[in-house]
Amino acid sequence: MRIGISFNRQSMTATLEDNPSARDFASLLPLDDLSIDNYADNEKISYLPRKLTEEGSGPFGDERAGDLCYYAPWGNLAFFYASYRWSRGLIRLGRLDGGFEPLLVRGKFPLRIARIT
Repeated sequence: MRIGISFNRQSMTATLEDNPSARDFASLLPLDDLSIDNYADNEKISYLPRKLTEEGSGPFGDERAGDLCYYAPWGNLAFFYASYRWSRGLIRLGRLDGGFEPLLVRGKFPLRIARIT
């Protein structure tokens, strides 16, 4: 499944993984009342209205900028724009399709995420 992500007059698309957490995330869409903000030096985060299932979670490899993940302990999405390493509680939901340049703009913005039909 593909999703559209928009904030700060910028748009990106992502393709979701086929795992229970990604399917649970997709069941929440569309999401219009989110905000996205900077966290650390390699990601932007957004808190979801509820926690997602952690069924089937566990270590994964091939971590890279452009990954869309869920951090279960805090219940937030993590949009990575620089390198990172898997840590306990992190579940990959998908990957951005193409560039992640909009994530490089510092600041807090309203965020919209919806399915692409």
